[in-house]
Amino acid sequence: MSGMSAGRPALRMGPAELVQAAAMARRFYLEGKSKIQIAEEFGVSRFKVARVLETALERDLVRIEIRVPAELDAERSDALRARFGLRHAVVVESPAEEEESPDPESLGEVAADLLGELVDEGDVLGLAWGRSTIHMAAALDKLPPCTVVQLTGVYDAGTAERGSVEAVRRAAQVAGGEAHPIYAPMLLPDPATAAALRNQTGIARAFEYFDKVTVAAVSIGSWEPGISTVHDMLSEEERAHYASLGVAAETSAHLFDAEGRRVGRDLGERCITVEADRLRRIPEVVAIAGGGRKAPAIDAVLRSGLVTSLVTDTAAADQLLAAAPPPRPALDRADPDEPGDA
Repeated sequence: MSGMSAGRPALRMGPAELVQAAAMARRFYLEGKSKIQIAEEFGVSRFKVARVLETALERDLVRIEIRVPAELDAERSDALRARFGLRHAVVVESPAEEEESPDPESLGEVAADLLGELVDEGDVLGLAWGRSTIHMAAALDKLPPCTVVQLTGVYDAGTAERGSVEAVRRAAQVAGGEAHPIYAPMLLPDPATAAALRNQTGIARAFEYFDKVTVAAVSIGSWEPGISTVHDMLSEEERAHYASLGVAAETSAHLFDAEGRRVGRDLGERCITVEADRLRRIPEVVAIAGGGRKAPAIDAVLRSGLVTSLVTDTAAADQLLAAAPPPRPALDRADPDEPGDA
C-alpha cells in the first residue's frame, strides 16, 4: 500500500475521508481482515467499506503491484496454462543467446521449486531420464518425506548413466525417503532382452511402484540429434524408419506425431520405461523442456494427454502460444488414439 498520491484525483477526498480510507485499506490489504470485520469496527455497512476500498484504488490512495521474480514470466505462464488446459505452467525468461538452446539449466532450478510445492508427505515421486530432470534433481533443496522411483532406464553413454541414477538418489536424500533406481539401459537390442531385464528383482521392484506414483517429472525430446535420447540411441536405419512414421517428439521412450498420437509402438517393447497408460494415470505429471527448437515437440506431447503441467522458457512459450490450441485440455488426459477423444 502506498501513501497518498500527489496527483490531482486524491485531493478530491477530504482529510477525514482520506484517514478513514487509509485505515480501512490497511485493515483489508495488509492485515487481511474481511469487509464485514472492517464494517463492524468502523460502524458502517460492508457495502460502505466496499465503496471506500474501491474509491481508494480509483483515487490512487492504494496501489496494488503484482510482483514475481524477474526470471519468471507470469503473463506468458497464465496464457500457456489457459491455452493448453494445464494445471500449472511456469515460463522462465530465456536469455537471447540461449533461445535455441534446449533445456537451459534454469528450467531445472524452477522445476525443483515447483516440485517442492506439488509433492506432499507420503507421495511417490517418479523421475524419468532426461537432462532437465537431472538438472532439477541437482537443484532440489527441499522435499517432504516421500519415496522416489526411477521411471525409465538410463541412457548408457558417457556420464549420463550416473546422472540418471544419481538424480533418483539425490531426490530421495533430500526427501529423506526410499530410492528405487533402475540399473538398466533404457533401450535394449530386442524385446526378449528387455522382458528378461524387467523380471530382474531390482527392476521389477521399481516397476511395482509405477502404479503408486502420485507426482512425476519427465523430459521431452525433439526428433533431432542431440535433443532426443531415443534418437541418439538408434541406428540410422531405425531413425529413418520412425521418421517415416511422422515422429515429432518423444518422452520416456514413447514416440508421438505432431498431433500427440503415439507412433512406433514396437519400440516400447525394447525399452525399460513406464508404460504410456500408466503415465497417463499419474495424477500430476510435470514436463520440463524449453528452447525454440523444442517447441514443436513440446506442443506434440501436450496434445498427448500424458502431462498435466509444464516448465518451459519464453523462447518455446512464444511458439506454443502462436500454435493452434489443442482439441482437448491437457487435464482431460485424453488419448488422441481413442475414438471420440480427438
